Amino acid sequence: MAQIKVTQLKSEIGGKQNQRDSLRSLGLKHIGDSVVKEARPEILGMVNVVRHLVSVEEVK
Repeated sequence: MAQIKVTQLKSEIGGKQNQRDSLRSLGLKHIGDSVVKEARPEILGMVNVVRHLVSVEEVK
């Protein structure tokens, strides 16, 4: 399975509750935090919800 690196670029303040929950579920708490996750459908769905707050890179 491919892996992706998700980095939080913007604040969750002012966002909807489901966006804040998605960031927490991904393990992102602060601007600049990064996590490496498997590119599974449930992870990609959470990333899609907060795509305007994060950057995504493929890890090889």
